[in-house]
Amino acid sequence: MVTGIGVVLPNTLTVDQFWSNISGGRSQVGRLTRFDGEQAGLPVYAAAEISGFDHHPFLPELTDAHAAKYSREILITMSAVAEARRDAGLVPGDLDPRRLGIVMSSSRGPFSWWRDVLTGADPDAFGDKGAMFRGLPGCPATLSAIYNGAQGLVTTVSNACVGGHQAIQLALRELRSGAADAMLVGGHEFPIVPEVASCYRAMGHGVLSSERDDPSRAVRPYSNCREGFALGEGSVVLCLERESVAKARGARVYSEILSAASLNEAAHPTTMDLTGKVTASVIEDALNEAGRSADDVDYFCAHGTATRYNDIAESRALRALYPERTVGQLPPLSSNKPIYGHTFGLAGVINVAATSLMVHHRTIAPTINFTQPDPECDHDHVFEGARPAEIDLAVSMSFAFGSQTAVVAVGAPS
Repeated sequence: MVTGIGVVLPNTLTVDQFWSNISGGRSQVGRLTRFDGEQAGLPVYAAAEISGFDHHPFLPELTDAHAAKYSREILITMSAVAEARRDAGLVPGDLDPRRLGIVMSSSRGPFSWWRDVLTGADPDAFGDKGAMFRGLPGCPATLSAIYNGAQGLVTTVSNACVGGHQAIQLALRELRSGAADAMLVGGHEFPIVPEVASCYRAMGHGVLSSERDDPSRAVRPYSNCREGFALGEGSVVLCLERESVAKARGARVYSEILSAASLNEAAHPTTMDLTGKVTASVIEDALNEAGRSADDVDYFCAHGTATRYNDIAESRALRALYPERTVGQLPPLSSNKPIYGHTFGLAGVINVAATSLMVHHRTIAPTINFTQPDPECDHDHVFEGARPAEIDLAVSMSFAFGSQTAVVAVGAPS
């Protein structure tokens, strides 16, 4: 059961703000300020950036002396973890600490800190013991565990864009095996640096958006005029509880995580399955585990990166999953990437958080910036604005470099 959601994203510090932005189609992608793209030789002008974050309201028991040893990434992630627990209403004493765990996902970990170290931008990087914290990708999770008294499984997954779904899968196994009563599972990603932008620009046109005139329109999934994605940053954390524990304490439940499935296609390292058949098989695996079928799915939360291969891969997966249906009979699909950009290891967690709120509010959040549909992406796009809908079963999809696909099935609470 998803009983809590903690969010620290651009201009978004609460669940209500998160829901307002995704359901209202308010893009948080703006002018890139973290670095000068032209000076770096990069035609990159848009990103979803967090500015002016203050951890104190989220971490009141963290002393300034300790906080000074932590990085921005650590403090933001710790804040999202604490907010997820607060939103769930879990207070110390509610659970045996040994039955509370934390699983996080991040594709690059503290890359921005290491960049400053290696370029000399932070000459005092090794001036205190905090360097050990700031340089390890697993420290946001372990320091969150110390702050929250979590003594169960605490670990960090790093597996590109499927890592968020895999973190949820790992947390689900802990809960279903009986090893944990609650898991705080999330992601953190801070990729807005020129080196990361250069990686994606090196892949060619149409991967990283070069939109200059209107940054809020930088990400345009499923559209003929798409240019790719914009970089995004932040942290989102879910509180997952065993059903019996949640019900015993009368917890508010957003949704139920029914199952998760992950597959390495062992095929092309940078291009996902373009037949649609492999992705459809992974979705079927997840639905079979949940005791459901494709005919039961009411909504798909897409990876939706606004790259051509991603867009058509998702469309072909729907056709493979529903070979007997016409375009008008396919379940609706939408992407939140135009709102918060691409957050890589965090992206799957954002998807599941968004889907859980759609289930809770009985409303599908739209894909914004969709104006010129790609004929190859002929399915039911939710682009007209938020769409009222009873969602009993939804599927979140993710794809990653390394020939990987992962999905999570989300249902209405029983």
